[in-house]
Amino acid sequence: MSMRWTMEAKLAAAILAALLPIVAVVAALVAARVVRRRVSHSVRALTERARRLAPVDNAAAVAEEGQEFARLAAQLDLAVAERQRFSTAVEARRRQIQALADVMKTEYEAIVAVGFLLQLDCPDLGSARHNQHRDKTDEEFLRIADRNVAALNAAVATLPADRMRLHICWGNYEGPHTHDIPLAKIVDTCFKARPAGFSFEAANPRHEHEWEDLKQTRIPDDKVLIPGVIDSTTNFVEHPRLVAQRICRYADIVGRERVLAGADCGFGTSANATPMVAPSVVWAKFKSLAEGAEIATRRLWARSSS
Repeated sequence: MSMRWTMEAKLAAAILAALLPIVAVVAALVAARVVRRRVSHSVRALTERARRLAPVDNAAAVAEEGQEFARLAAQLDLAVAERQRFSTAVEARRRQIQALADVMKTEYEAIVAVGFLLQLDCPDLGSARHNQHRDKTDEEFLRIADRNVAALNAAVATLPADRMRLHICWGNYEGPHTHDIPLAKIVDTCFKARPAGFSFEAANPRHEHEWEDLKQTRIPDDKVLIPGVIDSTTNFVEHPRLVAQRICRYADIVGRERVLAGADCGFGTSANATPMVAPSVVWAKFKSLAEGAEIATRRLWARSSS
């Protein structure tokens, strides 16, 4: 019963934190409106006083200068209010994420406690760049990603790294993917996460070449690579030899003991009547993955015995 009340309290806190950005925006708008009223009142008084003091033929010029002053003052105060709103919203968002991490911590620990491997799906490190954060620069996005990874690490701080894996993707859909952030730009942030396993898209034709980038990357010794060697969005069935080739590429980078064959993403990301990949094809893909892993195993272990 106490755990139930604790979870409910944490969820309530998370919901409250989620409302804070909205409250901050409303407060900033109200403040900006008050500022505009005060500026307008002050300028009207200033203009009227100038009319009384100035010669009649200069009154129009004085009034025009007063209005220009009003415009500039209003712009300045609105800019200040906007900056304050942004800072307040960023801080509120940080508190919201921390509150959610605190709530999820209990669930993560429960999953590992019963013996399951914990997979943490993090599309916010990949596909979020070209959708909800498409208006930002790569540098701004990476700061957000670093913040999210720090919150994630806090949520799994008590869990063994080898009982967890982190998965990123660029959106589980069949499309151009021409606006995806490159793996090379985000991978260092991903490696800051505590999970030992790193699952990523490597069969997606827009990202398959990035194994070359990983060759130039300093990969922490405690990380295990889980490249996707079968695509999760097409009905092509990869040949087992192609699967083996993909596995061996990564084994050549980190060693055969630190590579697991995976899929690019899930085959049931969303429930609908017409899935992207037919169920029979899904099983055929997994069969090819298993056969390809056997081929790769023979090749990699044959190297050490020769």
